[in-house]
Amino acid sequence: MKPRQILCTAMLAVCASTVIAKPLKAPHEVIAQAPEEAWRVVDTNNVIKIQLPTGATYVELNPLLAPRHTNNLKLLARDKFYDGLSFYRFVENFVAQGGDDSGEKPIKYGKRTLKAELTLQSDSPIDIIEVDTNDGYAPRTGFLNSFAVAQSSDGKQTWMVHCTGTLGMSRGDELNSGGTDFYITLTPQRYLDKNTTVFGRVLSGMEHVQRLHRQASETKPFNPIKSVRVLSDISKDDKQRFKVLDTAHPSFKALVAGRKNRPEAWFVAKPNYADVCAIPLPVKAFTVD
Repeated sequence: MKPRQILCTAMLAVCASTVIAKPLKAPHEVIAQAPEEAWRVVDTNNVIKIQLPTGATYVELNPLLAPRHTNNLKLLARDKFYDGLSFYRFVENFVAQGGDDSGEKPIKYGKRTLKAELTLQSDSPIDIIEVDTNDGYAPRTGFLNSFAVAQSSDGKQTWMVHCTGTLGMSRGDELNSGGTDFYITLTPQRYLDKNTTVFGRVLSGMEHVQRLHRQASETKPFNPIKSVRVLSDISKDDKQRFKVLDTAHPSFKALVAGRKNRPEAWFVAKPNYADVCAIPLPVKAFTVD
């Protein structure tokens, strides 16, 4: 074979193996252009509404990773256990913690303490939408059923991570001492991962948690909880509903790519990296008739 033919053959081989990458879309473009099938309607039976003095906070629960805690919180809500209690602890840039500070309010349904559900153990690996394999707290991080999670290296241990707006179960030094009192993270708190049961995240109304009082007042109750309800139980009166971007849809993968390397003209540094908590899940709120 002549040298020119060898060169041409080599060039054709390179061209044939080259895949032309699609141009990245900015996160706001991905969200705006995501088709209807890319959005998952959130099950109202897995949403709790926390009514605070300044407005309502809606939280989606995660029965896959913490079924006992999800069920217990719904039982307590249906028993109106939280009505009249409070967010009795507020630590700036850390958490807002609520429930029964006295530990004495009677419980008709549900349990005061539960066995912790720190991780989900599975016989076979669970597929997640991978975001990072260079995380300081876990071998890998990503998303599962629209929740930010981390995993063991073999994929057989999965747990929710503490991003902003994460719902977790408070506990004492004894691992299984939690069951009624919960907290919502005000900022990412990854060092808490696998130390408490994490079983939900805020869909809407985080601003009402952020607006809770930092210190008690002598003239008015400290951060009272007016009520906690399961949204499906009050669906006739509360028409609020939510959609989240389905993390299994290609649109979400495009969102992750756009977060790792921002294509907007303003950005100079493009590290090809994003922490899992730096990819907030897109949420659409809507109402029904």
